[in-house]
Amino acid sequence: MLQPAASIHRLGTESAFEVLARAQKLADRGRDIINLGIGQPDFRTPEHVVEAAVKALRDGHHGYTPANGIPALREAVAADLHRRHGVEVDPGHVVVVPGGKPTMFFAMLMFGEPGAEIMYPDPGFPIYESAIRYSGATPVPFALEERNGFAFSAEAVLEAITPRTRLIVINSPANPTGGVTPKEEIDRLVAGLEAHPQVAILSDEIYSRMLYGGREHVSLLQYPQIRDRLIMLDGWSKTYAMTGWRLGYAVWPEALVDHAIRLCINDHSCVNAATQYAGIAALEGPQTAVDEMMRAFDARRRLIVEELNALPGFRCIEPAGAFYAFPNIEGTGMSARQAQDRFLEEAGVATIAGTSFGAWGEGYLRFSYASSEESIREAIARIRACL
Repeated sequence: MLQPAASIHRLGTESAFEVLARAQKLADRGRDIINLGIGQPDFRTPEHVVEAAVKALRDGHHGYTPANGIPALREAVAADLHRRHGVEVDPGHVVVVPGGKPTMFFAMLMFGEPGAEIMYPDPGFPIYESAIRYSGATPVPFALEERNGFAFSAEAVLEAITPRTRLIVINSPANPTGGVTPKEEIDRLVAGLEAHPQVAILSDEIYSRMLYGGREHVSLLQYPQIRDRLIMLDGWSKTYAMTGWRLGYAVWPEALVDHAIRLCINDHSCVNAATQYAGIAALEGPQTAVDEMMRAFDARRRLIVEELNALPGFRCIEPAGAFYAFPNIEGTGMSARQAQDRFLEEAGVATIAGTSFGAWGEGYLRFSYASSEESIREAIARIRACL
């Protein structure tokens, strides 16, 4: 009988993909399913980005590239970060990877081992906890609460640090809540971390371009006092509707860059060449498609919040970023998982239970509004009928 290593059983999953599979099975049996579960823009990748990839293939870019990404792409990333955040980034500290998850895994593998603790947000992206457990470290959640707009509390995070803490994961704008932590709270966190120089920070900023109401993104790259222990994660998937292209990057501190590159060599060798040329075109080309997408998301955001708040037993605060609404459903009398299953099976609407993102997600559902206004209205009408 096969005996896989015990560590494989510590891996969790991303529930959005499980719900997507269940929804697809129902659709294959003829059910009309509206999927508000998956976190994927329903827009096409901008045409000039697609054309850049096609041209790269026609020009013969078919071989291996440097493990950390082609120099032109890393330079484009550094220039983009300077434009958006006013920070200087050495292109040699940029490591291009296939999506956002490799950076998460690499960080957990670098800092996680038995006896170590890694802190992460709850509710939060489920891969954080999964990768922490896989590394052998102890996952230590810190709560994101509705009363704070799902922003983290610097005081609560700092109080949870112990001598065993190696890494803290920060995510703003956040998945699944759409919460955005204000600059004042980030200032307090960074100031407090001066007393803990042994603690590294992984800042997941994949939704950095997705903010509403005139808000501006606060990148942890803007705090020079932590740059020597900061890993900043970003990418193309959400901003440029490139989820299937698998293209992301991280800015690593000098002490960790070589370790990250070595993990790339051992894990995936390099990101495919044509996709990297598409990434350059996305950063350096017109941003019209991004602006149009964000205007549509803003309209959908306001629509879904209004519709959810009109449902019996629901209340929903306005998300400040990303493309998720995270309504409180305690008034329905159902648990998060019960509501998720009932709305899928009876109403034909796919949502994600808040508990898929951590214990603090009980009593909530995640709705993705990366779908048309027509689909949102129809989905809420079906849920209303179901209730």
